[in-house]
Amino acid sequence: MAKPMTKTQIAEHLAKKAEIKKSQAVTVLNEIAALAYKEAKNSFTLPGIGKIALVKRKARTGRNPRTGESIKIPAKKAVKFRVAKAAKDAILGKK
Repeated sequence: MAKPMTKTQIAEHLAKKAEIKKSQAVTVLNEIAALAYKEAKNSFTLPGIGKIALVKRKARTGRNPRTGESIKIPAKKAVKFRVAKAAKDAILGKK
């Protein structure tokens, strides 16, 4: 399996495709990431890729796998990423 692309490689690719400087491509990547972090509480959708959303998880009872003892897991917030259907179809192929 090939190694994943680095941020630098992604910036180089975008710079070539858009015919812009590499530094401008890096700025675009940084701004998209910053905007996604800021807007995650309202959900942030990147068309064709997916959606980032902040979800609230309820308190629940879990079980310690080693001892079998019941434990309380407190309520918490979590970040969830849902892959867009277009991305699934492009990567996996249509069924």
